[in-house]
Amino acid sequence: MALSTQKIPVTVITRFLGAGKTTLIRNLLETVSGKRIALIINEFGDVGFDGELLKGCGDAACPGENIVELANGCICCTVADDFLPAITGLLEHAAPPDHIVIETSGLALPQPLVRAFNWPEIRNRVTVDGVVTVVDSAAVAEGRFAHDEDAVQAQREQDSALDHDSPLHELFEDQLACADMVLLNKADLVAPAKLDEIELDLKREARPGVAFLRAAQGAVPAHVLFGIEAQAQDDLEARKSHHEMQGEADHDHDDFESFVTMPKTVHDKEKFLAKLKTTIADHGVLRVKGFIAVEGAQARLVVQAVGPRVESYFENAISTNPAALVIIGEKGLDETAIRRALED
Repeated sequence: MALSTQKIPVTVITRFLGAGKTTLIRNLLETVSGKRIALIINEFGDVGFDGELLKGCGDAACPGENIVELANGCICCTVADDFLPAITGLLEHAAPPDHIVIETSGLALPQPLVRAFNWPEIRNRVTVDGVVTVVDSAAVAEGRFAHDEDAVQAQREQDSALDHDSPLHELFEDQLACADMVLLNKADLVAPAKLDEIELDLKREARPGVAFLRAAQGAVPAHVLFGIEAQAQDDLEARKSHHEMQGEADHDHDDFESFVTMPKTVHDKEKFLAKLKTTIADHGVLRVKGFIAVEGAQARLVVQAVGPRVESYFENAISTNPAALVIIGEKGLDETAIRRALED
């Protein structure tokens, strides 16, 4: 069924922390042709890291005024307060976008967001063209965020109060269950045979007919992601979340916490990155993202970490914004110790 020409298509890009959604969107903006794109970026944390990176790309397809940041709150839990005003504002622009891309927080359930497109204020003006779930293939290959029955059973034996999967895997299930397309990102970091195994396992959890693609560094052109025509808001019964299937009403973000740390100017970049990697391992940090000031460098160092894997590169432009890192983990992080390790 073709989309109504009166409706603006929306692509929802979701996945757990650090899967490469922002890199995917930057590649998308570089390959879109002749369309005005608007971005709604939702982050978990106090620093608009993803927004800064995307605004810094300077792409004419998506000018700064078409980038809307919803920071320090999960869009799936603040639909009425945050999402609806944001999308209504974009629709009321003098020159409305041709396509809207929503990058959800790595901790967001896509189902409540897709359901929001049935709200009367916007139902006749927009449609969910497709939900793209980005998978960190390397993380899954390492056993992180993947379903491991033996590991879960071992946890149960150690903790008699544990009667469900970890919150991480519940999120993984929910994001797969809502997908129209699953992108196995960072495929270049995984052996082909292992990648085949991962894809087969994920197909068992995804809905029938979901498309699977593989990519390195989010290098997928816009014409592949756009034009799915799923009209996902009309297909919610087939996209139930873990919480809906379990009869639970709420999506509890109390399982996770975040804070911002402000490291001093770094004299030795490699030494600091090694210290960051050790800190992540010592405290079970899930995700680190932000900017560091390096002595002698005019541009800030962009730092991204997913579990033990730490990546960094210098920004293309000079920024006067302060250096800061967002630290994200499951509840119980030792904030004092982490700050001491990174700020001293």
